[in-house]
Amino acid sequence: MLKRTPASTPINPGFDERPHAIVIGSGFGGLAAAVRLGARGYRVTVLERLEQAGGRANVFRQDGYTFDAGPTIITLPFLFEELWALCGRSLSEDVAMVPLKDFYTINYADGSTFTCVQNHEAMRTELARLSPGDARHYDRFKEESRKIYQFAFEGLGQIHFSNMWPMLKALPGFIRHRAETSVYQYVSKFFKDERLRFAFSFHPLFIGGNPFQSTSLYALVAYLEGKWGVHFAMGGTGSLVKGLVGLIEGQGGSVRLNAGVSQILVEDGAATGVQLESGETMGASVVVSNVDAPTTYGKLLSRHPRKTWTDRKIARTRYSMGVFMWYFGTDRRYEEVPHHSIILSPRYKGLIEDIFTNKVLADDFSLYLYRPTATDPSMAPAGCDSFYVLAPVPNLDGDTDWDSMAESFRQRVEQHLSDTLLPDLKAHVVTSKVMTPNDYRDRYQSVKGAAFSIEPVMLQSAWFRPHNKSEEVDNLYLVGAGTHPGAGVPGVISSARILDQVVPDAAVFAHV
Repeated sequence: MLKRTPASTPINPGFDERPHAIVIGSGFGGLAAAVRLGARGYRVTVLERLEQAGGRANVFRQDGYTFDAGPTIITLPFLFEELWALCGRSLSEDVAMVPLKDFYTINYADGSTFTCVQNHEAMRTELARLSPGDARHYDRFKEESRKIYQFAFEGLGQIHFSNMWPMLKALPGFIRHRAETSVYQYVSKFFKDERLRFAFSFHPLFIGGNPFQSTSLYALVAYLEGKWGVHFAMGGTGSLVKGLVGLIEGQGGSVRLNAGVSQILVEDGAATGVQLESGETMGASVVVSNVDAPTTYGKLLSRHPRKTWTDRKIARTRYSMGVFMWYFGTDRRYEEVPHHSIILSPRYKGLIEDIFTNKVLADDFSLYLYRPTATDPSMAPAGCDSFYVLAPVPNLDGDTDWDSMAESFRQRVEQHLSDTLLPDLKAHVVTSKVMTPNDYRDRYQSVKGAAFSIEPVMLQSAWFRPHNKSEEVDNLYLVGAGTHPGAGVPGVISSARILDQVVPDAAVFAHV
């Protein structure tokens, strides 16, 4: 049981006597945490240092075009439905969530393609089109994927690792599912065609992981997508952010923008509130940080002695790759380009090694292309398209000078897109914006500009990640990509779900 610590400066004293909870950061993890705390009797204040809510899921509008800044693939919509239900509402009242018929199309360097869909028989037909010999193994792979999903997501992904015991209990499952092997190695047991090996093992890249090193447990994605599909929130991912902010305000909570936090205040070993960059202090019974976990410890708790997440450990931690993002709008529509596309370099494994191991910016690249106007034309002016393209690149452990390299790299990406999916692109781009790992470091406070925080390797997963209940300070909790269970929309929403197990109900503080 956590003890009550005195609040430094109560907000609106006498107006709302509910125990106060502060959430630092308004990414999906922070917003979901705020909703859950509000449903359990807290008065919640979300503090966001940027000019809008959403964290990496923020939105920007430029020249009549709407761009989702970050996550665009929505799986497991029931995680959002659960948050709305906590507020006595339905997700559909605020957000139109549309299932996509085609999840994404992979464009291989040899000119062949593979489209991932939800229907099981259609997927098997698609496999047979590429590799008839491999198609007969798909049913067995899908069943193994189901078992891994039950173990890894429904089991491990919902557990709070306060000690090693849950890890020890899970050891038989780790052994059974060959968790020590990489997802690429695991998938290769079922498929011989290298194109299919990629199609069923690349998913760690969506959360900053190396498919040749990330655990086989990521093979769960095949079942996850087949069972629940891939969805798009009309208006863009930002409509989910707007909806969550509305839920928080409906609970009597608030979201303060341009309110950066400089320090978490600690008294007698417990968090008691925060100090803002403006110098203002705010008291709280509970503090939740949605800031990148290494930044939470290395910056927001820099004045507090730490036994586990020391500066030395933070420096030695392995971080995810960076990303290069180019947002652009065209004055024409590319009707044959689907909602999600992947364009592969012929040098896939070598490129991955350059990104994750060598930390060098290679001459080639693989790309993820997002065209939301394929589903929602309102995200661009009439007759136009809105895009972003993402290229995995080394994080700032490498020596790339992005200040001088960004534009030349963008031009290379533009030319490659023009040569592949978007003919004559340069002549049709009318608005443009670029983000590099420098922006992730400066705008999102991500250590080393890592787009997905701590790299999801075996010894940095589950118990080995920063815990949801801080190991350093009482009354402090962590959510988001850098804590358990990890990055990606389902992961960060689940990190907030875990708070229900470790944060006391507000009634504990109400009369203390």
